[in-house]
Amino acid sequence: MTTDERGEPGSRYVPVGDTRLYVVERGGGYPVIVLHGGPGLDHYEFADYLDALTDRYRLIFVDQRAQGRSDPAPEATWTLEHMARDVSALAQALGLGRYAVLGHSYGAFVALQHAVLLPGDAAQTIVSSGVPSMRFLADVEKNLAAFEPADLREQVKDSWAREGSAQTQEEMERIMADQMPFHFADPRDPRIPAYLAKSGMAAGARYAPAVLRRFSQEAYGGIEVEDQLANVPQPVLVLGGRHDRTCSAAAAEATAQALPNGELCIFEHSGHMTFVEENEGYVSTVREFLDRHTA
Repeated sequence: MTTDERGEPGSRYVPVGDTRLYVVERGGGYPVIVLHGGPGLDHYEFADYLDALTDRYRLIFVDQRAQGRSDPAPEATWTLEHMARDVSALAQALGLGRYAVLGHSYGAFVALQHAVLLPGDAAQTIVSSGVPSMRFLADVEKNLAAFEPADLREQVKDSWAREGSAQTQEEMERIMADQMPFHFADPRDPRIPAYLAKSGMAAGARYAPAVLRRFSQEAYGGIEVEDQLANVPQPVLVLGGRHDRTCSAAAAEATAQALPNGELCIFEHSGHMTFVEENEGYVSTVREFLDRHTA
């Protein structure tokens, strides 16, 4: 275990073929590879919201390919498939053997892609606020049109328009902050400022605006794995928020139903940011799933 130039405990660079991934490990015990959303974010997205699991689980937070503090990688490899293969390459490089994968938002896309591309490589998979197919994102524009209050609707709409031209980390941070009300069940949730402070640049986050630009112009990876879910052998926990305006509860339900060993939990008071909005319930649900399947 090493410490990076910022003094972040438990950090190291791990080679995965054509690049190196930056990882931060917390806790000990059964390993869980944790994949952030975005695209273009880094492991700071989770801040300390999952740390209660570290009493029993070894959380391996990953800055995915070309994001965060991970090394540059050829732009042609900025794909869901490459990032999915990176998960198995990382596990092999770390000598993990059996391990779980937890992905949130875009990280959930990667976790699902990994499950269908390399079935059984992960012994357990946790899909948090994701979708199995682009068809489930068709209602996002409709949800934005109905989003209230009006001032925040215009703020979110403007932030989406800026994704394709973001050049600096500061610009990307502003985009993410402007979008956050859309991702909480309560657009004026008083916890939003605290979350942004704990997960943003002031806390140490490093954004990848080039990755955001690329994916915003290419359907955010274009996930299409719904018809392959029946081939996934491992137990998969699917988590969703009842009020998620981006990755709907219906998408979570369809995902769990299509999986041979799918389990579903919908958080009734959450939007997209389930691990923040219902943190205690989220952590206990993940813990109970892992406890049962790793005993």
